[in-house]
Amino acid sequence: MAPKRSLKDRDLLIPLGVLGVLAGIDVALPPRLLVSGSFGVAAVVASAITTVRRTAMVGVAALVVTALSPIWNHDFNTIGWWIRLAMAVGLGALAVVLATVRVRREQALQHMTTIAETAQRALLRAIPSSIGSLRFATRYVSATKDALVGGDLYEVVEAPDGVRLIVGDARGKGLDAVQMAATVLATFRRAAALELPLTEIATDLDKVVTAVAGMEDFVTAVLADIHDDHTVTVVNCGHHPPLLLTDAGTTTLVDTGEPQPPLGLAPTPHPVTTHLPEGARMLFYTDGMIETRDQEGAFFPLTDRAHILLGGSLDDALDGLLGQVAAHAAEEIDDDMALVLAERHTRRDAA
Repeated sequence: MAPKRSLKDRDLLIPLGVLGVLAGIDVALPPRLLVSGSFGVAAVVASAITTVRRTAMVGVAALVVTALSPIWNHDFNTIGWWIRLAMAVGLGALAVVLATVRVRREQALQHMTTIAETAQRALLRAIPSSIGSLRFATRYVSATKDALVGGDLYEVVEAPDGVRLIVGDARGKGLDAVQMAATVLATFRRAAALELPLTEIATDLDKVVTAVAGMEDFVTAVLADIHDDHTVTVVNCGHHPPLLLTDAGTTTLVDTGEPQPPLGLAPTPHPVTTHLPEGARMLFYTDGMIETRDQEGAFFPLTDRAHILLGGSLDDALDGLLGQVAAHAAEEIDDDMALVLAERHTRRDAA
């Protein structure tokens, strides 16, 4: 069985195909109409899609074909032939330079992306799949293609009477947003460990964000205490309210009280407590989900699609919802998304 061509081998097909087409045209045209001076264009094409070494190979191939063109053009050792050779050399050298610059930039971008991804993964620690009577699943989707980089954040911390969690969105993207998210999470983890009330935690977070943020920077966040007595207390600072889904198939946005500005803009949030029945699920999310638009500009209808979160495991439910978002946006996601799906065990599950 013949071995499959590598991706790099396939990269050569396009520039060599360009060279073959140009050579064929040159052969077909009468001698007074020459295109052999453009054979070096194949190397320029290679510079955009393949390695420096392979670009040089295409440049050499273009030079060889140019040198052989007198076989059908009958102009060996003429001024025109020497000019076309010089053009092939020049275009080949230019292509090598372009390929070198492109490869170096790609390597630098890959290096920075690796650093950012490492920082992001350290920032968003793995959340346990189960804490007490609660189960969790999380997802993070970056708007940066092929990279896990952004300012959306989440954390779940075990508490004496349940769990405490935060889901938020630092304004912006990239490393600056990651740094702001790290600051917020560090403050939340410290305050949660001290068992401070949610309103005090929100106040501390607001002070920290105000101290480190720029004039136009802020962080939206929703904080929640999910208690063992089947209640949830929520404090909302400029964030979208969580979505509550019950065994009965109902989906409702949780009332989080009077709207407040984000962290960094002096919110004065008040706690709101709601009931979380057995078997119910609650979705915490960032605005990248509901602000995703389709090709006609319509936002993703979360409440209409939320029924997909009611069936199967938590992980399958989130994957299904993200599939709906991707289909709605035609794969063009332009904002980060952080999702936390929590589920209260039923008595049968707990047993």
